[in-house]
Amino acid sequence: MIESGRVRLRRRLGRGWFVRLSPVFLTVVIASLAYATPPEMAFSRLLPAAPALAASMWPVLPTVLLGTVCLLLMIGLSLVFPDLGTWWTAAGIIAVTVAAAYGSHVRLQRERTLFQVRLVADAAQQVVLSPMPRRFGRVEIESLYLAAAAEARIGGDFYEVAETPYGVRLLIGDVRGKGLPAVGAAAAIVNAFREAAYGEADMVDVARRMDASSTRYNASFPPEGPMERFATALLVEIPPEGGRISILNCGHPPPLLLNRGGLRALESTDPSPLLSLAGLIGDHYNVDTFDVAPDDLLLLYTDGIVETRARDGEFFPLTAWMRRQPPTPPRALLRALHRDLLRHSKGRLDDDIAALAVRLGGSGDAAPR
Repeated sequence: MIESGRVRLRRRLGRGWFVRLSPVFLTVVIASLAYATPPEMAFSRLLPAAPALAASMWPVLPTVLLGTVCLLLMIGLSLVFPDLGTWWTAAGIIAVTVAAAYGSHVRLQRERTLFQVRLVADAAQQVVLSPMPRRFGRVEIESLYLAAAAEARIGGDFYEVAETPYGVRLLIGDVRGKGLPAVGAAAAIVNAFREAAYGEADMVDVARRMDASSTRYNASFPPEGPMERFATALLVEIPPEGGRISILNCGHPPPLLLNRGGLRALESTDPSPLLSLAGLIGDHYNVDTFDVAPDDLLLLYTDGIVETRARDGEFFPLTAWMRRQPPTPPRALLRALHRDLLRHSKGRLDDDIAALAVRLGGSGDAAPR
């Protein structure tokens, strides 16, 4: 489940067609007022407003046709009211229609350019967030991604899942920054994870290879300004036999585990260094192990969720929200999270958001691929 661009609350059904036809409604209203009121009120002089409005949403030809209709209406009104000043108003309609047609042409060119940019951005995002199965053996997984950058529809949050000989391994993280530079850094980390997750038995070695890849990328494409480009990351390993999970946390928000006993934040006893910073603060990595049971629900997320603000500045209460959730499949959980994030922020998200919801299957579950 990937949502791109700045998110807004869903529009009410039917509003779109009304807006698209508003130049026609405006033309009818102006012509009716011009016919029904005394000539001194001169409502007919407002007719040039209709093609001007059409230029903001219509193609060139319909805009010109509407301007022609307005011109014919003006001529018809002059037959009823000879003292309307027909020629001056007609000249205004022609001038505005020509300008509106040109404006419509320029707008369409810019929309085509923006569409192509978005296609490229979506393709670049798919390099980082490739489609993945919803089930890996008895493990059910769903993903959510919301990018804050409206124009580029792209961001620096990332996730990946791999089924390996050592179990299902998950990655989620967040590169400092937004836009294409952040996506490049995220791609370097994800690509390193995709290779190392299959080849390294120890998650510490996976983290080291990700750190090395991130460091090489930053050396080749230095960040602008004095701030270093770094990334938080969280690695989770779910072994085939189940019963426990292993977590390596590189400065990332701790995952939440929801089960019959309640909600628990899986805090690391000794956080590992952020990616790209191991060379500065040391490469001591720590792996924590936690007991889990069938049907436990695990939520991995980036800090954009807990930093989502309401109009009054209140942060989204993720922990309290999670406690209120009933036992539910991962897909339903993320749909509810998506909906409530929009409600909390009134449809405006200022940071990239990524989340993985994982349900550990019971012993009786089938294992579809």
